[in-house]
Amino acid sequence: MDTALLWANYLVLGYFVVLNSGYLLMSAVTVRSLVRYRHLLRTYDPDHALSAETLPPITLIAPAYNEAATCVESTRAFLSIDYPNAEVLVVNDGSTDQTLEKLIEAFELEPTARPPTATLPTAEVRETYQSQVHPSLWVIDKENGGKADALNTGICYCNAPFFCAMDADTIVEREGLIRMVRPFLEERSTVAVGGIVRVANGCTVRSGRVRDVALPRAWLPKLQVLEYLRAFFFGRVAWDEIGAMLIISGAFGLFRRETVVEVGGYATDTVGEDMELVVRMHRRLLEQKKDYHIRFLPDPVAWTEVPSTLRVLRSQRNRWQRGLAETMVRHQRMLFNPRYGVVGLVAYPFFYFLETFGPIVEFIGYLLFVFALLKGALSLPFTVAFLLVAFGVGTALSLTAVVLEELSFRRYKRTGDLLQLFGLPLVEAFGYRPLNAWWRMRGLWSYFRSEEGWGVMERAGFNTSEA
Repeated sequence: MDTALLWANYLVLGYFVVLNSGYLLMSAVTVRSLVRYRHLLRTYDPDHALSAETLPPITLIAPAYNEAATCVESTRAFLSIDYPNAEVLVVNDGSTDQTLEKLIEAFELEPTARPPTATLPTAEVRETYQSQVHPSLWVIDKENGGKADALNTGICYCNAPFFCAMDADTIVEREGLIRMVRPFLEERSTVAVGGIVRVANGCTVRSGRVRDVALPRAWLPKLQVLEYLRAFFFGRVAWDEIGAMLIISGAFGLFRRETVVEVGGYATDTVGEDMELVVRMHRRLLEQKKDYHIRFLPDPVAWTEVPSTLRVLRSQRNRWQRGLAETMVRHQRMLFNPRYGVVGLVAYPFFYFLETFGPIVEFIGYLLFVFALLKGALSLPFTVAFLLVAFGVGTALSLTAVVLEELSFRRYKRTGDLLQLFGLPLVEAFGYRPLNAWWRMRGLWSYFRSEEGWGVMERAGFNTSEA
């Protein structure tokens, strides 16, 4: 019994070695990439770019379902973005709260005809509205069909060559779009660009912009600040560097509309429509042997409200894991397939084995380690090695993400916030991370049981100030 338990722990240790070795390699790539990117930023002036006459039109598409608490402030933020030729299109996906009424009242919306320009299948559109005070603001009221359906509706009514897919509870920084559009101007083969998403909880929002950046007061959103920093800095910067970006966050991504329409728009039969679209774009474009680029930039920032209760966060992580599993299984012919280049040979195996099904090994590994430790089946050297690999390396990576944030962009300027950020990795390692592994494993179980549904997301609204 003790021998079997020991070998099981060795297998789990091997999993953590492979996983964290991947993350360490990604961190090295990230540091190199950020150093080069900071040099590039010194030569790029957003104010000068804003005056350029060659900037293409962009439509911001924001699906909204029961977003009464944040939709007005978010829409104001969309309208305040500095971009000379941007149109805002909010898609009300059959909300049952006061979302539409609040938008009508705040922006003086009036029914106005607007013909579609594409024919993606969507739920019925009930009415199109245009603001009388902001002519660039349109609201489409439609029957409920889900987020992907709402995005497809926005694409069908989009007149611009590019669209920015956003969440209705997202606030984009003033220069966000002008920074996001740069790769499209530099390389005509660019088909999609993702930006970084940060936690808005605790920040002060005024006139549609984040005016004061601060850590949330509650512990759960604080831990998500650290999680987001690590995910975007280590994950997406590194995947971008090797040309294998598999996900662009649904909260903030810029796409070439023509390409998205050609591949069929967003899939409505998955809760991971953002990742599924990007993976399908890779697959179709590689099969067609087309030259293309899907990019990630670490400086265009969007701020979003994250869950502040365990119940809502559990529901969100369940959905994310289900969506990941649906995408990975749906396109698994790409797995280790040289036809799909670095995407199929490197990125897909990493996401398939370590991110999708890894939580099963991770959570069971935590339990086996504790059980074996209590039984006295583990030697001191093995115990130390397990703690270092399973918890120590992860903590070091989180600390590195904080250091990179401080050296590169330094959004959190309060001394107290910085001290908390450097202390959070210890709290995360021994509490939040195992809990998150459990939620992700539950999400896989939901996937295997073919459970559907979006789950619940309660919005408290932004910390606003009119001063």
